[in-house]
Parts: sequence; C-alpha cells; structure tokens
Amino acid sequence: MDRPEMIGIAIRVCAAAAMSFLTVRYLVKHLDPNHAQNEENAKKVKQLFQELGITKEIQLSEHELRIATQFVGGDDVGADWDDIGGCDELVAELKDRIILPLQFAAESSSTLLSPPRGILLYGPPGCGKTLLAKAVARAAGCRFINLQVSNLTDKWYGESQKLAAAVFSVAQKFQPTIIFIDEIDSFLRDRQSFDHEATAMMKAQFMTLWDGFASTGDQIIVMGATNRPRDVDAAILRRMTARFQVPVPNSNQREKILKVILKNEEINRDVDLSSIAQVSDGLSGSDLKEVCRLALLSRAKKTVADGGSIDKLQPLEQCDFETAVHKYLRAAHLLIEEKLD
Repeated sequence: MDRPEMIGIAIRVCAAAAMSFLTVRYLVKHLDPNHAQNEENAKKVKQLFQELGITKEIQLSEHELRIATQFVGGDDVGADWDDIGGCDELVAELKDRIILPLQFAAESSSTLLSPPRGILLYGPPGCGKTLLAKAVARAAGCRFINLQVSNLTDKWYGESQKLAAAVFSVAQKFQPTIIFIDEIDSFLRDRQSFDHEATAMMKAQFMTLWDGFASTGDQIIVMGATNRPRDVDAAILRRMTARFQVPVPNSNQREKILKVILKNEEINRDVDLSSIAQVSDGLSGSDLKEVCRLALLSRAKKTVADGGSIDKLQPLEQCDFETAVHKYLRAAHLLIEEKLD
C-alpha cells in the first residue's frame, strides 16, 4: 500500500470518527429531555461559584448540579448580626450553641463539642427565621444551601431519591455547609399511610443520609424553619436537637427593628420610634418593614406634590409612620374578619 493511499484511508477514518462524534452529540442534545436544563444549571453554578470565590474544580453530577444551583450567593449570600433587630438574647444563644462549637470542631476530637446536626427555628411568620439562618451561616463561615423542596421532586421514578442523595453529597464537597429548609413542615411533616410512595421513599432517603453524615466528622448542619412545629415529623424533631423559638417582637424589640430598617433613611429628629413601636402591637419584623415602606411612599408622594424630586426626599415625619401603621393594621383586621366570616 503506497503512501497516498494510506493517507486517504487515514482521512476517511478521521472523518468517520468525527461524524460519529457529532452524531452522538446531536442525539444526546436532542433526545435527552434534561439536556437544556443541565446546561442552564451548569452556567448558573459557574456564576454562583465565582460569587462565592470557589476556584477549585470539583466535578458535579447532573443531580448535584441541580442542588448546587441553590447555593446562596451574590448580595444575598448572608446577613450580619447588625441586620437583625430585637433578638439579642436569641442571637447570643445561637452564637454559644452553634458558632462556638463549629469553631471548636476544628481543634477538638470530642464529639460533645461538635455543633448540633439539626437545628429548628420556629415561630410565627415574618419574624426573621430565614434571616437568622443566613446570619448563622455567615458568622460560621459556612456555605448556605437554601433548599427548595420542589426541586427534590421529579416525574421519573427514583430521581427524587437521587436528588435527596445529591443534597448531602454537595454539602459534603463544599463543607462546612448549612442545608436550610424553609417551611420544613411542608416537606418533612408527619408521615401518613396515604402518603405517595415516591414522597415516602424520598423522606426515608433524606433521613437515612442525614443519620449517616451525623455519625461522621463532616461539618454539615440541617437547619429548618417553621411556624407549625407540631406538624413536623417526630423522627425529624428527634434529629433537630437544637430548637430556638423566634417569637413576635415586643415593644422594645419592635423599636430596635425599626431602627435597623430605617438606618439608611433620613428621619426628622422629632420622630418618636418608641411610640410607633407601641401602637404597632402584634406586628412582626416583615410587617414593620412594610409599614416603613408605606411611610416612605407617603413621604415621596408629598415631596413630589410640593415640587420636589424623588432623589431628594423630605425627611420622614411622625405623621407618615402613624398613617402607615393605621393603614396596615386596618387591612390586617379586615383580613381577619373575612377569615372569621
């Protein structure tokens, strides 16, 4: 066989191989129903890793990529203790029971000094449970996975269990990690005989993996938040040995929360936040934030009416807050009356 003929054969072989590669790639792209979603997840995870400063190349499976998209990054990466008002005693307890043990864990071999593997924050809605969880993660230097339970469900049989396993494998690869589950009662509520088979298997898988990592030296914490602690499965409550109540703030706490919310706003020196806190009895932190928003909108409207500019709002007045509180409480009372009817 002469040289030109050998070259021709080599070219044909390479062309056939290239065609086969392109064909396989085309089939994967167009026959795999998750191909587009996997590519989108990979892009999102890459951006998140840049925001979190993760430069190490770590291989992630398809299921792990779906979980890794739920890392909290960017401006929402965490919260400072200063961002939380009116929870001084609770913050001090969180520091003593969670932050300190995480710091001791690196130096001590005693399991008694390790942090709790499960933490439950419970209390009425809007009282800052999620904010507290993010503050704990930031203070402890932990990665924070804000786990959306809907992302654990899949129409294909067995995929939900794989996704549940991916939660812990991702947490292990990027530890120390806090896995946060908001409204945990909706996911890990009391198991019933009429639960769907796939849901029951996913819960069982989640708890089995949780127990497995709890017996190792991995720094993985599952943190849940709920306003219905009685609906959480007893087996889950047993695993959440550290439980913290986040109650509706009292008058002094509401005043501190108002100061935190309004720290970057211009307020008239005659404004008495203490009196605003007293008349806003029963309001949570998120309620108070909405009250402040209504007050600021009212002031913006008055500023524009007086020929001013939104860029240079007039200082907030006492009447702005009083009107806002009255409007918010009136709407809340009407809602309660509708529910009673």
